[in-house]
Amino acid sequence: MSIAELQVYSVEEAYVTGGVCVVRCVGGVARAGQVYAVGESRIGLRHIERYGRPVGSFDAGHVAKVHLTGAMVALLTRGQVLTSVPPDGHALEDLEAWLATGPPLGEEPHPRTLRVLAGVRMRDERLPDEVRLRWGRVALTATDRCARAEAVPDLVRAPERACVRVYLIQQFGPDRGGDPAALCRELLALIDLTPEQAAVQGSVWRDLPHHRIRHLRRIKGLIPWLVLVRPHLGDGDPAAAAVDAWATVRTLLP
Repeated sequence: MSIAELQVYSVEEAYVTGGVCVVRCVGGVARAGQVYAVGESRIGLRHIERYGRPVGSFDAGHVAKVHLTGAMVALLTRGQVLTSVPPDGHALEDLEAWLATGPPLGEEPHPRTLRVLAGVRMRDERLPDEVRLRWGRVALTATDRCARAEAVPDLVRAPERACVRVYLIQQFGPDRGGDPAALCRELLALIDLTPEQAAVQGSVWRDLPHHRIRHLRRIKGLIPWLVLVRPHLGDGDPAAAAVDAWATVRTLLP
């Protein structure tokens, strides 16, 4: 992600939660949704206007009227340069508060960038467990945002989401990391075949049309995640029997 810089021309309006400024982009590309550093404080770029019309971005050498969030807007001065904060500079607390507002998918950090960032933090064993768990929840939210932004069907996005949930369960146990039975039920609900039906189709998969082969492969992609959480299920749990049946069928699928 490029780093953008804005130079303040004037503060047109200022209020408790933000304000409106006229700025010139002096580096990179300024986009709605970016966050800019003002010392230790942060200012959000929420809306851009050029020639009286809203735009999504503007680049170096151009002037725009921008709507900013943050109490620090009132303290900005003419000539002050604001620098956008890269994704790994965002504090966890800021990201959690930002995600809680349900921000538009086009705002930065973009869903895929946030998904990668949160996944790295979630796996960082130098961090306290509770912080890693919070990053895990951010990773799940980012994965859902990726699916919406990319219009990905549930069956296609399920392995990516299951990857995070299984990791949390394995690392922190069912009590803190999540409910294995609930995860199994959700994954099984996405499969529109019984193990027996899948076995029949799998035995002749080379004769099936391409879309059916692709569908069987997507089902096959769910099975490893089911198997990984199987040890956390009681033998009397109906999901356990279903997982065992699918584990047997997996080798028959393309």
